[in-house]
Amino acid sequence: MVCFTLMAAIARGQGSAPAALASRHPAKPSEKISPTPTPPDKSPPAKDPAAKPKETKGAATTEPIVTEIYADQTVFDSAKSIGIFTGNVVVADPRFNIQGDKLTIFISKAQNEGFEKAIVEGNVGVVRERPSTSGGPPEHMVGRSDKAVYTAKNGRFELTGNPRVQQGLNTHVATSPDTVMILNEAGQLETHGPSRTEIRQDPKAASPTPKP
Repeated sequence: MVCFTLMAAIARGQGSAPAALASRHPAKPSEKISPTPTPPDKSPPAKDPAAKPKETKGAATTEPIVTEIYADQTVFDSAKSIGIFTGNVVVADPRFNIQGDKLTIFISKAQNEGFEKAIVEGNVGVVRERPSTSGGPPEHMVGRSDKAVYTAKNGRFELTGNPRVQQGLNTHVATSPDTVMILNEAGQLETHGPSRTEIRQDPKAASPTPKP
């Protein structure tokens, strides 16, 4: 099994090291101590080298986004900036998870830009998280199709080839081979073409039928 790791963002800049603490020289035994009291030291306290700097609100994080790709076989063309992964492909990314039979990624030629696009083919599975409307833990959106195209610029997945997406107990199923389903970065689903929506309700949460 081959593991391929991409660094989609690189930390920019390093914090300057704190100034060294001034060394203190002990008084010599022969020196006489003046009876005049020493005035209090009004200089600011020395910085602790081990202390972490406070994060500025709204500042961009310097942590890189790491994408791990697992596959049975890998072919990488540096001249074309293309990577092809086949056999039990699994992609682990902080933003999503993907599985499929074949994955083709297109690497950006610009420095530190990561990959521009990814195409997954065969038994495709895509998992994204959607913020909960009730304030609880995020909900999972699971998409399945014959093919999926991920565009890094807008963070959208385009599912084609009998796509279907499950959100909680509800399922959206394409009823035409031409139907396209899109999962965006906000965890929303867009369907273009004929589809069927199956809404299921937990019987324990359903209200009792009123008696006549």
